[in-house]
Amino acid sequence: MEAFWLKMPLFGSTFSPKKTPPRKSASLSNLHNLDRSTREVELGLDYGTPTMNLAGQSLKFENGQWIAETGVSGGVDRRETQRLRRRNQQLEEENNLLRLKVDILLDMLSETTAESHLMEKELDELKSVSRRRK
Repeated sequence: MEAFWLKMPLFGSTFSPKKTPPRKSASLSNLHNLDRSTREVELGLDYGTPTMNLAGQSLKFENGQWIAETGVSGGVDRRETQRLRRRNQQLEEENNLLRLKVDILLDMLSETTAESHLMEKELDELKSVSRRRK
């Protein structure tokens, strides 16, 4: 039986995997060249608060929100921001009321249209009955 497998050209007699090429450098980063204290600052667990500078305005991330560090957000002070938020809330409430009114008016229009179609149908039936009598 063993001679049968050795004579088959489809199946090789020995298993010989290809040689793997040598590995290249694991990292292109030069952090491994830094001393321990610098690495702790760069990779340590004390991250501090995230900050960013956007269009000349410095912002920090606190309690789930971006807050302007200077107290002025994009040239608008906090009182103006609060006033704009209140106005926005009022406009959202007004918008919701207007949507409700539009829905009610559409329902009324649908009901009136249905009644009008029923009346037209009854009128057509009455006209056809009166024509038969003549």
